[in-house]
Amino acid sequence: MERSPGEGPSPSPMDQPSAPSDPTDQPPAAHAKPDPGSGGQPAGPGAAGEALAVLTSFGRRLLVLIPVYLAGAVGLSVGFVLFGLALYLGWRRVRDEKERSLRAARQLLDDEEQLTAKTLYMSHRELPAWVSFPDVEKAEWLNKIVAQVWPFLGQYMEKLLAETVAPAVRGSNPHLQTFTFTRVELGEKPLRIIGVKVHPGQRKEQILLDLNISYVGDVQIDVEVKKYFCKAGVKGMQLHGVLRVILEPLIGDLPFVGAVSMFFIRRPTLDINWTGMTNLLDIPGLSSLSDTMIMDSIAAFLVLPNRLLVPLVPDLQDVAQLRSPLPRGIIRIHLLAARGLSSKDKYVKGLIEGKSDPYALVRLGTQTFCSRVIDEELNPQWGETYEVMVHEVPGQEIEVEVFDKDPDKDDFLGRMKLDVGKVLQASVLDDWFPLQGGQGQVHLRLEWLSLLSDAEKLEQVLQWNRGVSSRPEPPSAAILVVYLDRAQDLPMVTSELYPPQLKKGNKEPNPMVQLSIQDVTQESKAVYSTNCPVWEEAFRFFLQDPQSQEVDVQVKDDSRALTLGALTLPLARLLTAPELILDQWFQLSSSGPNSRLYMKLVMRILYLDSSEICFPTVPGCPGAWDVDSENPQRGSSVDAPPRPCHTTPDSQFGTEHVLRIHVLEAQDLIAKDRFLGGLVKGKSDPYVKLKLAGRSFRSHVVREDLNPRWNEVFEVIVTSVPGQELEVEVFDKDLDKDDFLGRCKVHLTTVLNSGFLDEWLTLEDVPSGRLHLRLERLTPRPTAAELEEVLQVNSLIQTQKSAELAAALLSIYMERAEDLPLRKGTKHPSPYATLTVGDSSHKTKTISQTSAPVWDESASFLIRKPHTESLELQVRGEGTGVLGSLSLPLSELLVADQLCLDRWFTLSSGQGQVLLRAQLGILVSQHSGVEAHSHSYSHSSSSLSEEPELSGGPPHITSSAPELRQRLTHVDSPLEAPAGPLGQVKLTLWYYSEERKLVSIVHGCRSLRQNGRDPPDPYVSLLLLPDKNRGTKRRTSQKKRTLSPEFNERFEWELPLDEAQRRKLDVSVKSNSSFMSRERELLGKVQLDLAETDLSQGVARWYDLMDDKDKGSS
Repeated sequence: MERSPGEGPSPSPMDQPSAPSDPTDQPPAAHAKPDPGSGGQPAGPGAAGEALAVLTSFGRRLLVLIPVYLAGAVGLSVGFVLFGLALYLGWRRVRDEKERSLRAARQLLDDEEQLTAKTLYMSHRELPAWVSFPDVEKAEWLNKIVAQVWPFLGQYMEKLLAETVAPAVRGSNPHLQTFTFTRVELGEKPLRIIGVKVHPGQRKEQILLDLNISYVGDVQIDVEVKKYFCKAGVKGMQLHGVLRVILEPLIGDLPFVGAVSMFFIRRPTLDINWTGMTNLLDIPGLSSLSDTMIMDSIAAFLVLPNRLLVPLVPDLQDVAQLRSPLPRGIIRIHLLAARGLSSKDKYVKGLIEGKSDPYALVRLGTQTFCSRVIDEELNPQWGETYEVMVHEVPGQEIEVEVFDKDPDKDDFLGRMKLDVGKVLQASVLDDWFPLQGGQGQVHLRLEWLSLLSDAEKLEQVLQWNRGVSSRPEPPSAAILVVYLDRAQDLPMVTSELYPPQLKKGNKEPNPMVQLSIQDVTQESKAVYSTNCPVWEEAFRFFLQDPQSQEVDVQVKDDSRALTLGALTLPLARLLTAPELILDQWFQLSSSGPNSRLYMKLVMRILYLDSSEICFPTVPGCPGAWDVDSENPQRGSSVDAPPRPCHTTPDSQFGTEHVLRIHVLEAQDLIAKDRFLGGLVKGKSDPYVKLKLAGRSFRSHVVREDLNPRWNEVFEVIVTSVPGQELEVEVFDKDLDKDDFLGRCKVHLTTVLNSGFLDEWLTLEDVPSGRLHLRLERLTPRPTAAELEEVLQVNSLIQTQKSAELAAALLSIYMERAEDLPLRKGTKHPSPYATLTVGDSSHKTKTISQTSAPVWDESASFLIRKPHTESLELQVRGEGTGVLGSLSLPLSELLVADQLCLDRWFTLSSGQGQVLLRAQLGILVSQHSGVEAHSHSYSHSSSSLSEEPELSGGPPHITSSAPELRQRLTHVDSPLEAPAGPLGQVKLTLWYYSEERKLVSIVHGCRSLRQNGRDPPDPYVSLLLLPDKNRGTKRRTSQKKRTLSPEFNERFEWELPLDEAQRRKLDVSVKSNSSFMSRERELLGKVQLDLAETDLSQGVARWYDLMDDKDKGSS
């Protein structure tokens, strides 16, 4: 192939005496030189060719005058001609420069050895043996292989462009339906590999190579759009850069490498010589724009974080993670300031020197940030923070360029580059860096943030970020990587789904996905003509607060006018997932019944692990160490650290709430029961399942009812983490498999913020049905003054089907233990602790082989009767049994300051101590419909004795339901009326209007009559007159041999208020007369006329018992 005549003379192997005489290496002059021995050629053909060349040149110049003639013919100004001439001259100049650059590059590659020797002034000699580059090796053998393969690679590229790329381009736009490649030639100049560097891999399952590639090719690619008579192409291209090749994973079978990944660490240098209509892009001003656009396209395909993956084995696992692996880390770049910058602004034609208006560009790979402009300042203060993802260490560089802002073209003030490996080694790098290519320095603080899968570190990171001043964006606490894999059974695109202005027929969609977190949205590519698309793409997001943020996924048609499905996923759900990973199918809403999306979501916490960083302590907590300030050895690295006197829990300790869930009723449930083979339609036997905070609850079954009333209360301990959901499902109880009756979800954010929610919720995924729930957040209070009211309120709102309601929340922080007994006298145990309250228990982690374990764990328990319950603690050794135990009555907490004990406790074994914090909080309901009042009454058959009001009563509990306001007794007055001869019974009567129920609580009896030698076995029988059937009869449990039994049992009757006021309540206290007899001994009774009783008060009163003949007197 001959060179261009305008190339000029160049050194050739023939001019070098020591060079071998290879004909292929001769310059063009050698090939064009006439052979004197040939006898000469006839002059005719040469003269004819010369004449034809002259005519062609004349014709071209004549064509140049045609625009001038046309401009004069239509009366245009000569300015148009001059403008066109300027465009042509500019284009010609740029084109000539590119051609000269291409010729120089080709000459460099052809005569590399001679030109290098000439440049180093070592002509006729080779480089000395001591000159070597140990890191980078020349791989000429690899270049010979590439040269041999190059023609076949050209055939592959031609086939790829014609059969794959061209159809994709034609299908992407209706205006490009006639797009074709008319010519695809890679030329004769192959890509060259200048050097190869092999990195010692940090992981044994991969091989890492850096290829310094240089391509100066005579490639020719022509395209045509016949519909618009448009032709364009590329003739010649230069590409220089470092291509990283990763061979992973290494496997124990042929071909030993699972896949090959390729990418450019930094943006390569690109220079393209356009032909055809794209010559317009060679015009000055457009040339750089065109190359930038092409470079952006290449960067989106092959520059980090993007990479090309070529699997070498079938069924390769984790292809998505190989194609888009997690970043190695995050660098937080604090662009603080610069100093000593050069002044670029000039005034009065340079006579007056001004300053500069500096701004900075920060780059790492494809990630670019621009600071604000500081006007008229040579020592600017930016104070801005940026966060970048680092994918390859070593290799990637942080680049900062400083410019002076000008109206036309910004002036360059200098740049600095830094390998990210130095930041990784230092963890925190804070320094002034000199600017190259200019003067001055730039001040950067660089922090390496590691990626952790430990959700427990999140609160520490959030706490630290709150004290960090950052702009323009707040600091991130985590990153989220979403691997978008595929979708199934998306709905077809029909004309009814489109807006009226868009007319489309029924067809398969062209789905694409939009993923959004707050104001950041990323889009996938569009997959054409399928309702089961496969994307296999990855998206990365920075997260400021994963506890409150959520990811919104929209599956749309490529026109963005039609939504094919949607999904909203709270990121708090990831915090409870193993390794912070969700890898599953997700059901799409507003889509087809079987439409779903497969994604893998990976969250990582950004943790700054540096000795320079001290996370702030929790305000309000006691000091971690109680150290004598006069101790001269304080802080010594030789002495043992001082023993702490108090615990140091984290900021989340003691911040839990209790969520009280009241499942009331449902309406319009669907009927699932069928009889006689489905001929007879029945009803349903519904029950409710609740799921929250890793716990599940289940209501009782209501038989044969489509409008059931459960009236059950459940309690669960919750934290303030946003994004939590209460999942509710309703089922029909069957003998084999329970039928689904609907589901609904409740976002707890509203309840946690407002404290109360009372709503009818529509059941989803079923034709009909709704569910009535009441949710209340109970915040523990560190005061015992309201405990009696809480116990009384709980007794009033207690339902028959529910467990006893909690009156307090116990929070335990188990920090450490010391001086535990040794195993067999010489070996250290592997201790762990168990905490038990009632039927609930918590086990700590096991600390291996130590007599002074540090657990740093917390647990919470619901307490129903704080006066009688206790905390049971056991310290056990793995395989050695009990090392010590402790019993802490909760009554001690009730008299402690702030209901909290924080100190060392001695174990019962006499050897060993534990440091723990026990904190009790009283659960006061603000929405129970009950108001505290400090009155107590005593009621007899003849008169009602009022007890005097106690001074210093507790504050009133506010109520959101005025119609349910009740008055409760605080404590029994010491000045009580004496009991009658038969004793007294203590009752609470009130009407619960929300539930439409008459409620009676039998608290107990006192001073009962003893007829025989032994005390009676009393119980209380209640009968709602005038009915005397079983439907209105209630009975307490029986107490053995006591004259003052305590029952505290609740009974309910469902009836309207007006009917209740027409009834009488007959209360009888009885005792079994003997073991063998069915007779009951009447100890006393009282009959209450409900019309004369204030059922809105709900006050506990003592009533005198009478004989059966005197019962009517009450």
